[in-house]
Parts: sequence; C-alpha cells; structure tokens
Amino acid sequence: MKIEVVYALPDKQHSCWLELPDGASVSEALAASGFIDRFEPVTAASPLGVFGERVQPTDPLRDGDRLEIYRPLVMDPMQARRQRAMRQKR
Repeated sequence: MKIEVVYALPDKQHSCWLELPDGASVSEALAASGFIDRFEPVTAASPLGVFGERVQPTDPLRDGDRLEIYRPLVMDPMQARRQRAMRQKR
C-alpha cells in the first residue's frame, strides 16, 4: 500500500510517500518515514492523525492514507482567546 507522511512547520511542509505492506501500523509508517531522525521534536509519542482524525501508534493504515504528525500547541487555545479579547477591549 502507498501512504503519505506529512509534518508541517510554521514556514514549510515536509512530506514523503512510502510503500508499506498491507496492514502496516501507524508506528511502522512513522519509523519508515525517517522523520523521527530528521526533526528533533518528532518522537514515537508525538500526536498523530490520519486526515485530521487522531490515531494511535498501533492503528493499521490503509492504502492512500495521509499520516499527519502534529506539533505541540504553543499556547492553550482558551488562553489565546482571552488575550485576544483583552487586546480588543483596549
């Protein structure tokens, strides 16, 4: 099966296509992509998703899936909203 693995930074998106055996897991795809070695913040425990839906490392992938590696949030979304609201009041 053929899948795409993507990791987006604020200024650039990195992606690669992989040929994996049918039934390969998310963790197998992550390891095969080499992104753990290329990007310091990416680890086996990084949050992952397929087409925007969170997945676990043991979940199987299907042909054509797009495995997404998510970055940690810089700020809590509620805190960011509060700060925007305070700035707008001024």
